[in-house]
Amino acid sequence: MKKKIKFQTIFLLTLIFTFIAILIVIPYKQALVFQYQNTGKVLAYIPLSEDKTFKIKYTHSIHLSDVIESYQITNNGQIKQYELEFEHFSIGMPENASEGERFEQKDGKYYIKNMNNLFPSFDLRIGQVRANHTVIFQKKDYPLSKTIEPGTWVRIKAEKLNIIQQLKGVNILE
Repeated sequence: MKKKIKFQTIFLLTLIFTFIAILIVIPYKQALVFQYQNTGKVLAYIPLSEDKTFKIKYTHSIHLSDVIESYQITNNGQIKQYELEFEHFSIGMPENASEGERFEQKDGKYYIKNMNNLFPSFDLRIGQVRANHTVIFQKKDYPLSKTIEPGTWVRIKAEKLNIIQQLKGVNILE
């Protein structure tokens, strides 16, 4: 009888530890992830739920005014750029909308709307001097230099994170 109870206890403990291990390593939390270069190492993330839109704002290095790129995460996990806002036509800025897009001018700013640029991910080097790369999420600004060292090359993508990845990375919203 004691052998049976001991076996059941060991079996039950093995099941519990296996279940916990699986919960820890299986990705489940959808997030906008900032990875170190192309290594897959999570530096920071923004947990996503209903709102899957975000913007990246930065100061253009030549004309020194803000540029805002608007994105949304698609149902299949791609990143779609749908709008661009800027103040000056100069080097590095478009001069008109492409086919299917709409160009607008309003209050001294230029907009390219209805963009449909899809990316599995995109790379960004966090500005060291004046770019001040900032994520705008749910109408709040989150300067990336507060969580990621300026000069760092990051890969931005949407993916599910497991508990370990969440513990290693920094939740930008906190």
